Amino acid sequence: MAQKKIGIVSLFSGCGGLDLGFEQVGDYKTLWANDVKHEACETFRNHFGNIIIEGDIEQIDPYNNNSVPDCDLVLGGFPCQDFSIIWKQPGLNGERGNLYKSFLRFVDAKKPKAFVAENVKGILTANKKKAIKQIIEDFQNIEPGYIVIPHLYNFADYGVPEYRERVLIVGIRIDTGFHFEHPKPTHGNASGLLPYVTVGDAFKGVKEVPYNNEQLKIQERTKKIISLISEGGNFTNIPPDSPYYVKGMISHVYRRVNLSEPSKTIIASGGGGTWGYHYPENRPLTNRERARIQSFPDDFIFYGSTTEVRRQIGNAVPPVGVHAIAKTLKPLFFGKYKKDDLSVLQKKLLSLSFEERLRLITESSRRKMM
Repeated sequence: MAQKKIGIVSLFSGCGGLDLGFEQVGDYKTLWANDVKHEACETFRNHFGNIIIEGDIEQIDPYNNNSVPDCDLVLGGFPCQDFSIIWKQPGLNGERGNLYKSFLRFVDAKKPKAFVAENVKGILTANKKKAIKQIIEDFQNIEPGYIVIPHLYNFADYGVPEYRERVLIVGIRIDTGFHFEHPKPTHGNASGLLPYVTVGDAFKGVKEVPYNNEQLKIQERTKKIISLISEGGNFTNIPPDSPYYVKGMISHVYRRVNLSEPSKTIIASGGGGTWGYHYPENRPLTNRERARIQSFPDDFIFYGSTTEVRRQIGNAVPPVGVHAIAKTLKPLFFGKYKKDDLSVLQKKLLSLSFEERLRLITESSRRKMM
């Protein structure tokens, strides 16, 4: 008899990186999804089937809309731009900062055994740290009560060829008795870990991939600028007295990859000089190269213009980066674990000052939380 699939409701789904990562480890199945971006929905639909609803999540009532199924797990990355450390941080005061409340509504309506919410590192400092405090409190107050365990991940530590720091907020329903701990890193320079996956590893055979692999046309001046930048370097390699000097605001400007290490973070948008650049070729990365860095398989095809595809890839959760957490959560859904009294753990967490709890979020995941 086939084992029952773990049903997922997916919110702010984008092109589906988070869903793909969970489905790749087996036993998980996304049942219903939502996003507001048309092209991202097209990409999602072509890989997961016609299960994504295109439209404003704030107009969907999970309590009374019968099209939203019951589920075991709610996944999603509520919009992160208002929390990003690259730009200014309006946080909860931003236009999209409060969209996390839609995530709350779905968790409250469906009462899943667990939820996983992804966001940028900047969520930890937005609104003078009030944003993450409010978000944790709101999630843990959903009936019948959730243990909320955020953690700051660097996905390079989990097999992604990219240094990409993201916060994963995991909630476990208290009555399940499942004592969750974030998985330890699998990759790194320390003894006993697998070596980091490098850009050079990721780019092997990439030129033969037929999809999303178009090279951008750039001006000769841009080619010259790139040629002056060393492997892994950026605009700061160009002397201020050079006729090709570029004044950059962020380190992403004219950043070239280093083939012998993971890439710096792939971003979704930005003006001239922020595409990410090849080495040794003097050109921007193709979207397929960006997708390889984000750990997407070659048969995952993105739909939309070159700029729109760049946005989808840059906004996505790298699928391989969540394999470890997906595997760690599996026993919860199949009942293969020893039940603990999570109310005791909840009391311990609530007894901590917020600064102490914040340190738990950012400390090495090799240390146990309690």
